[in-house]
Amino acid sequence: MHDREPTTGSQSIDRATNLLAMIASHHRTGVTLATLIAECGLNQATVRRILEALSRAALIEQNPNSRLYFLGSGSYILGALASDRFGLHPLTHESVTRLALKSEDTAFFSLRRGNYATCLFREDGKHPIRSHVLDVGQFHPLGVAAHGIAMLAALPDEEMNAVIEANKEDYRQKYPMLTETLLRDIIESTRERGWALNQGIFHAGAWAVGVVVRGVNGEVAGGLSIGAIEQRLNSARQEELAKMLLEEADKIEKNLVAMTPGKGVQKHLKKNNLIMNQ
Repeated sequence: MHDREPTTGSQSIDRATNLLAMIASHHRTGVTLATLIAECGLNQATVRRILEALSRAALIEQNPNSRLYFLGSGSYILGALASDRFGLHPLTHESVTRLALKSEDTAFFSLRRGNYATCLFREDGKHPIRSHVLDVGQFHPLGVAAHGIAMLAALPDEEMNAVIEANKEDYRQKYPMLTETLLRDIIESTRERGWALNQGIFHAGAWAVGVVVRGVNGEVAGGLSIGAIEQRLNSARQEELAKMLLEEADKIEKNLVAMTPGKGVQKHLKKNNLIMNQ
């Protein structure tokens, strides 16, 4: 445990928001107190105290029968209010739905959160065999999964290097297969082709293709991806899915510009296959 030192107000807020994010990553199934303690590294008394505060604010709730923690009504209200401000919400939902329908595989949109990405939408296609390795609410360091690779590769070199440095411990502990050499090789190949390919790096047999989605000012906002079993992602199909993803990313970006006052067409973002920094 690492909460022996006196805690400042900002540290308490950091701990509370981290626990809230952990609960969000388990929002479909719920999460036990023991799991939260193991994941955050704080002692039981501290975790209980924070959870009680989050419960009072209705940001989380505990099922009285299973004792599992879930996001609460307060989180839903805040999310609903924020969705009007972030135009990506409805636009990306529509794109993910179209991608799943057209590809027949599982499509995702993940939003960038600093050095991490959080899955906001997942839509399953009709193909009966799926690679369920990413669920809504789960978050990973940039560089993990096809969408995370696409986002990291789209950053300017200085920012990309800073993200890799900041995430080194996460990579080492949770993704030991992702060495820095391998990650930089993947970034280079992603920049060359204009889209990311995860060849089962993190889960054997679970492959995916991903592209970056940029905001109205050209910033890396998120990533679209399609995941499938290895047998469904030969070279020709990789290109086919990449084309679908790039088209949807372009639609999202154009619609964001159209929805944003003062952002004319002349300021529209570059196409995805041209934005990778060399």
